[in-house]
Amino acid sequence: MSSFYTLDFEKPVAEIERRIRDAETLPPGTPAGVAEVDRTVDESVLADLREQRDSILAELYAKLDPWDTVRVSRHPDRPQSRNYIESFVRDFAELHGDRRFGDDPAIITGLGRIGSHKCMVVGHQKGRTTQERIACHFGCAHPEGYRKALLKMQLAEKMGIPIVTLVDTPGAYPGLGAEERGQAEAIAVNLREMSRIKTPIVSVVIGEGGSGGALGIAVADRVAMMQYAWYSVISPEGCAAILWKQANETTNAAAATALNLTATDNLRNGIIDDVVEEPVGGAHRHRARAAQNLTKWITSQLDELVRVTTDELLEARYQRFRRLGEVTESTEAEVEDAAPQSSSATS
Repeated sequence: MSSFYTLDFEKPVAEIERRIRDAETLPPGTPAGVAEVDRTVDESVLADLREQRDSILAELYAKLDPWDTVRVSRHPDRPQSRNYIESFVRDFAELHGDRRFGDDPAIITGLGRIGSHKCMVVGHQKGRTTQERIACHFGCAHPEGYRKALLKMQLAEKMGIPIVTLVDTPGAYPGLGAEERGQAEAIAVNLREMSRIKTPIVSVVIGEGGSGGALGIAVADRVAMMQYAWYSVISPEGCAAILWKQANETTNAAAATALNLTATDNLRNGIIDDVVEEPVGGAHRHRARAAQNLTKWITSQLDELVRVTTDELLEARYQRFRRLGEVTESTEAEVEDAAPQSSSATS
């Protein structure tokens, strides 16, 4: 799909996309016979323009830096949890409320079918229109959102069905009311309880994966990221504000690089298990194709996990998170022993 929102590094294709939109739309009132001829001509022109656009996009996206990746993950047309649910979750029945305070629209929960699997689906939702974004707190969930998510996950455990979570948040909501209602405690409880839920859990970072707000629904047996998503302990702007006392293009870019937040970085560091490929130019350009790639990965993981015994599942989940941040240190003596020995010739 085309978009009127253009990222800085995408400007080389902006004019081509404008020409594609013009070629796809015939002027109103065009006679039927003329329209057929114009359509035939336009199709050949469109094919050339689309090929040219895709070639440039492939080149641009092949060399994205981390800060550009963050900006792609925040694209206003990027598919969100509700878009993916509408694309591949059949018979979805949304469930509301945490039975303690209220319902948080920043987190969607509900029952549905993905492929041949009945699932509990949990996902962050940012909202599309201004009104929706305000209602959803721009994807920043309150404690009632995390408690709602956990309540529905525990229901899935009782029903013996797997859980699929879609992560897309810059972080948990930091407001006074959220703190008063126990934001940190709600996330901590989710981390503890998800680690021992006796049913398979699959999690995908589809956009932004910020700090504990993301991890609050991402303690899973298999964790993946969409190709142009980010996942880190803090946002680049937050990191820049702490380290350099100001967040601007220069410090944000430096922070994004230092945080190792891209899908490639997280895969290399063992934080995630896989990267879900996006169409050329990002998921915001081809939502349907992105949804196909995502559902294929989710169903493949569920096919494997449902065959694992509960004890093996919990042990593997425990070991998976125990390995995060694992480092190997060497003593001075070990370093010296491992160093190549120089040989001296004697005459």
